[in-house]
Amino acid sequence: MKDIDQRIGEVVEASTAGFTVQCYELYGFPPLGSLVKCPDGEQTVIAVTANAATTSLEPGRRPIARGYSARSEQDIMKAHPQLGHLLKSQFEAMVVGFLDANGAHQYLPAGPLRLHSFIYPCDTADVVNFSQCLDFLLLLAGGSSVIPAEELLAACVRQVSLAHSDANGFITRAARNLAEYFSNDYLRLRNILKRLAL
Repeated sequence: MKDIDQRIGEVVEASTAGFTVQCYELYGFPPLGSLVKCPDGEQTVIAVTANAATTSLEPGRRPIARGYSARSEQDIMKAHPQLGHLLKSQFEAMVVGFLDANGAHQYLPAGPLRLHSFIYPCDTADVVNFSQCLDFLLLLAGGSSVIPAEELLAACVRQVSLAHSDANGFITRAARNLAEYFSNDYLRLRNILKRLAL
């Protein structure tokens, strides 16, 4: 039962480079830039959470304002309990590698995840293990998302640093790697470092 309790949601769209997850709970998406995982046969795919959204379950139907006389958002949900069944929360995730019997690999796996695969948050050990090498940041820098790459890179470094005993040391190490990656793009590097508060 423990595994079931930890599941965030399941894959509803998938490509080699990323996937979309529909959350089981409304507003149940993980923070921007955090690592999530999906067991896939002999490997576990690792991805970084990107753009998240809460929308209507029916594509052509938009939610309408309902709180004119409500004191709080909770009052709206109490007065209209059906809303929980009419809305969905989902997020995009960018694949940055996978774990298998040979360790962590920071490049794309051979193919996309299956639809309806279960998605879990990475625990501290997974995050620390996967982030010993920082090559996965290059995949984020070159990936496509609604979220600008600078925002996603900085958010990911901040989130991953929380799993490390020396968070500031990790951020400094990541900043050095990013400085190498973006040595010919000072403006982009400066934008990332500003978001890391360095």
